[in-house]
Amino acid sequence: MSSESKKILIITYYWPPAGGPGVQRWLKFVKYLPEFGWEPVVFIPENPSYPIVDETLQSEVSEDLKVIKTKILEPYQIAEFFGKDNKKFKAGQFDVGQNQSWKSKLSIWIRGNFFIPDARVFWVKPSVKFLRKYLKENHIDALVTTGPPHSLHLIGLQLKKEFPDMKWMADFRDPWTEISYYQHLKLTKKSDLKHRKLEEKVFKNADITLATSFTDAENFRHKGANAICITNGFDTEIQNKSELKRNEKFTLSYIGVLEQLRNPEVLWQVLNEIITENQEFRDYFELKFVGRIDDKIIKKIQNTPLHNTVNNLGYLSHSESNKEMQKSDVLMVTNFPNEKSKGIIPGKIFEYLATGKTVLSFGPKGADVARILEETKAGHHFNFDQKEEVKSFLLQQFEFWKNNEIQRNPSRIDQYSRRNLTHRLSEIL
Repeated sequence: MSSESKKILIITYYWPPAGGPGVQRWLKFVKYLPEFGWEPVVFIPENPSYPIVDETLQSEVSEDLKVIKTKILEPYQIAEFFGKDNKKFKAGQFDVGQNQSWKSKLSIWIRGNFFIPDARVFWVKPSVKFLRKYLKENHIDALVTTGPPHSLHLIGLQLKKEFPDMKWMADFRDPWTEISYYQHLKLTKKSDLKHRKLEEKVFKNADITLATSFTDAENFRHKGANAICITNGFDTEIQNKSELKRNEKFTLSYIGVLEQLRNPEVLWQVLNEIITENQEFRDYFELKFVGRIDDKIIKKIQNTPLHNTVNNLGYLSHSESNKEMQKSDVLMVTNFPNEKSKGIIPGKIFEYLATGKTVLSFGPKGADVARILEETKAGHHFNFDQKEEVKSFLLQQFEFWKNNEIQRNPSRIDQYSRRNLTHRLSEIL
């Protein structure tokens, strides 16, 4: 780094060897920030409890990067001893409706009302104490907090109060009170009010609030935030490496975590219909899962004709997951069905774009994902009630596969490369 570089302190919970989508955003920003005159320093917990571990991501962390740490008290480490429901909840998943056991209901109620804004709130005070000393001894030009967990924004809130001249950027990878599962937290009125007041304080005190979607940025501005959208993206090394030859089977893949709240039941219905009606489709179709799929989703599929087409590979490293994307014909992404979720853009979709493969998306009408797919001509977005339209789409894609017609014509995707997005971030900074 040159002596003219400015320093940016990034407070994040997720960092290699953490796996999953939460780690990717700032891992990539940190990778490219030095090119644009910013020297990153990363602050992370010393003893985190990650739901997913991916050791391969360690190779993406520069040896020159300064990483500072302090210990964290993790309630989830204790809760895991009392059953797998708590492990699932730590990963951002939980049972809903008739699938909820009394243990699951109790865990959700405790999580929502006793740990505000989340179970990592015990890291706030020791982190403020540690960083107060660090900031007095080291010059930092800008501070970033990234959530979830949104308790990290409370660290930024306190440090901004004590160091008012330091610029603070609050990055929201997901919304706080507007996220779809918020309504399932079984909050009391008092707890709900506390969540909303803390969120408001963060919005009004951060110099910049970053959102990962256009809709979220607009919603944050309505709540008083100085909000700007920088989406997630893809690294250029995964771009255009897909196989041009036809796969042995017509392969529809889902890569990532799939919980009950985003379960695309309409897709399973459609696939079961086609498999029952179309012998050729049944013989040559493969449904591939890569990642953590809720066991209740898998169990339900097992009792249908679709079961015989499933290839469940389980969790793979990030690099291996990218290879499986490239060996697919259609890549599926799904969102929560309600209106509040239209601003959620799953980070995986940008890596899908980089492969050039056709994307099948499910979510609410008017979703930001639909805007991206329309802009890039990379696929189609469907509501959860568009059964016949989904069926026609899949049969059309199957015909393309049979005739060896490679559908690869996305456009304007370079704007979503991690390097270009980091350039945009540096301009804001």
